[in-house]
Amino acid sequence: MAHENIVLRSIEIPEGWRCVDIFVRPDGTFGFEEFRQDPENGRGWFPIGYHSGRIFETEDAALNEAMSKVPWLREVVDAG
Repeated sequence: MAHENIVLRSIEIPEGWRCVDIFVRPDGTFGFEEFRQDPENGRGWFPIGYHSGRIFETEDAALNEAMSKVPWLREVVDAG
């Protein structure tokens, strides 16, 4: 059995420096997190939303909550 979350969907803003990952945990529950990267410093992605501890029963529930908590996400998903 896997010991890490599996990202099901990663949604980026067009500029590419923010994203939201929708993931499934080893126990079958779902979650999401918002990340940011600063291309100028090369440190990679780091969490900025601190949503990853929230638990959802379905991928759709996690995505819907992410769209209500992350201001830019609904527009990107709708543009799709």
